[in-house]
Amino acid sequence: MQGSEFAELNAFVAVAEARSFARGARKLGLAPSTVSQTIRMLEERLGVRLLNRTTRSVQVSDAGERLLQRLRPAIMELRAAVEDLNAYRDTPTGTLRLTVTSVAARVVLAPLMKAFLEAYPAITLDITMEDDMTEPLGGEADAGIRVGRLVAKNMQVVQVSEPAKLIVVAAPDYLARHGAPKTPQDLERHNCIRLRNEAGHVAWDFAKARHRIEMLVQGSLVVNNMSLLMQAVREGIGLGYSLESYVREDLAEGRLIALLTDWAPEPQTYYLYYPKRQQLPVPLAVFVSFLKSARSGKTGSPSDSRS
Repeated sequence: MQGSEFAELNAFVAVAEARSFARGARKLGLAPSTVSQTIRMLEERLGVRLLNRTTRSVQVSDAGERLLQRLRPAIMELRAAVEDLNAYRDTPTGTLRLTVTSVAARVVLAPLMKAFLEAYPAITLDITMEDDMTEPLGGEADAGIRVGRLVAKNMQVVQVSEPAKLIVVAAPDYLARHGAPKTPQDLERHNCIRLRNEAGHVAWDFAKARHRIEMLVQGSLVVNNMSLLMQAVREGIGLGYSLESYVREDLAEGRLIALLTDWAPEPQTYYLYYPKRQQLPVPLAVFVSFLKSARSGKTGSPSDSRS
């Protein structure tokens, strides 16, 4: 096989797995236009269409799916062979691709990024923030971070945060104008800023003793990003629902007030998750080790007791 042929096949696998030229190109470290041209040349050489392109998506054709199933094990084996060379280097190198929610990025990753990159300067962190995480891992991601109860059962997991409460928060200005809710039912009289994902609006959960309430609140603003949601709350537009650790600084400095704290549901814990395999890519292996060390040897498992 000529070098150009391997480059074409490798580009096809990257795009087919990611279902996106942009994400596939990012994984390869190339421009999307270069990857598109490479795959076009592959299709012309083979005489079949491998990918069906639209303005919004990339779908793998029947011929492309058959080729992908044959190529994936070979490409993975070649990548593993190259990865094994890391064992002979004094400094671990490579790229670690993570998919995380915006909350996980702020609560888990932001406090650790500088120390990790200083400890492993030859490793590149490639982080994608996606609040609509409908699949456990994108085709190009090595690992992800999300709440333990949402992690697929076939994944290996490492606890990366302490349990934190979900609470309602508001700006002092909003409370001065509208008062504070005393019970979850009082939220019906308030402007609640809602978070939306691909499954719909995210419900606000409450629990007290044996009473559990799930509320689909109403309000004048709906967003799909927690950072934008909390900015609106700080500006006094309405009430928000957030992980306490995500707004810790706002609470400490008085920009936000915690509400209904005695109705907080079961605390949520974040986990790093990745497919189970005999040998981890070196960037992921050192990241797992770093996270465990950062937590000072503390251990834990998701609510379903996997480890």
